[in-house]
Amino acid sequence: MENKSLGLLGLARRAGKLCLGHDAVKAAVQNGTACLCLLSCDASERLCAEIKRTTEQYGNRTKFLKTDFTMDELGHSTGSKKTAVLAVLDRGFAEKITELIWRE
Repeated sequence: MENKSLGLLGLARRAGKLCLGHDAVKAAVQNGTACLCLLSCDASERLCAEIKRTTEQYGNRTKFLKTDFTMDELGHSTGSKKTAVLAVLDRGFAEKITELIWRE
């Protein structure tokens, strides 16, 4: 896998530090376990607005990034089907993934 941030997402998934999908991500933001929310570049505007609103509503404790990755790329890297939104549940993973996304 060429992209290091996608590789790290796969590692976070295998470590159990990632949740996928609208409902799981929203619950993780609400209960304060999400450190980073990532959205695919082809996620709907409605979904982006809802996740952003949720992160803002719960004190902005969770970073919010819209990536350049498609749903297929995110899904493939995490070993699932198409994934429009996911949340990283570990601060270390979240910081490194954010750093890699900004660098790439």
